[in-house]
Amino acid sequence: MRNFTSVNDIESIKRAIENAKYVKENPFADQHLGKNKTIMLIFFNSSLRTRLSTQKAALNLGMNAIVLDINQGAWKLETERGVIMDGDKSEHILEAIPVIGSYCDIIGVRSFAKFEKKSDDYEEVIINQFIKYSGRPVISLESATVHPLQSYADLITIEEYKKCEKPKVVLTWAPHPKSLPQAVANSFSEWMNRTDYEFVITHPKGYELDEKFVQGARVEYDQEKAFEGADFIYAKNWSVYQDPNYGKILCNDPDWTVDSRKMSLTNNAYFMHCLPVRRNMIVTDEVIESQQSIVIPEAANRVVSAQAVIKEILLGL
Repeated sequence: MRNFTSVNDIESIKRAIENAKYVKENPFADQHLGKNKTIMLIFFNSSLRTRLSTQKAALNLGMNAIVLDINQGAWKLETERGVIMDGDKSEHILEAIPVIGSYCDIIGVRSFAKFEKKSDDYEEVIINQFIKYSGRPVISLESATVHPLQSYADLITIEEYKKCEKPKVVLTWAPHPKSLPQAVANSFSEWMNRTDYEFVITHPKGYELDEKFVQGARVEYDQEKAFEGADFIYAKNWSVYQDPNYGKILCNDPDWTVDSRKMSLTNNAYFMHCLPVRRNMIVTDEVIESQQSIVIPEAANRVVSAQAVIKEILLGL
């Protein structure tokens, strides 16, 4: 593995699960791989789990970890070509990237969708510039369109908690006060479609995801019907993908909040969310605090997914 930006970079789902299991059972067994190696974690956007879990994963592998928050303690970066830099941005990303590459062995990048230009978001302009100009392997810490480390952790969690070989997994839209990227929903769909699970996506009309991520998964506009017999409920908000409303909120219907009544329609399903979560908008207190809520073990598995990915990259250096 050279770069890790989507599910397409792994050998297979089966191998990914096996690798994760080994890492979880032997977290400090491969520190020789990271000795005298440095990972640079670059954040254009806020983070808690991604920042901490990736640092922890790198330390488990014997690496040095440097974190750079672009918005605090660094020059503001210009990302567009051909602009006259007479504003508040002092450095161009095309100089910054190779400099960063010279200081490390692996780069992790977090850069959300800006909702300014759909083509820039879905062409992954920022992370692809790091891949092109850094000269180093690049790991997505969430990009404009996908969050593969989160989806990998989600897969690990489902494998650990599933009660049957082919569980029914439901991704449900839920209301949120802000416009959020489609990245987590896209990525979760992409990873679930590589499994043999029964996978259903439910959302209000107008919130359809890019078909390249849906890939023929069943889409159900009736949330309660989608919940029937489910083994896992994964709640997440996302804004509109389709033009001309890209990045906008069409509705915030509170009827889509995941509550105990809806969970009672399931097969005693586990509740999942990537966190942070807006309580009593995305999910009620009662559900997220229930015994069926596995959001904390899900978050803990972020270390496992990050470590499995970094290890695979180190093996190729």
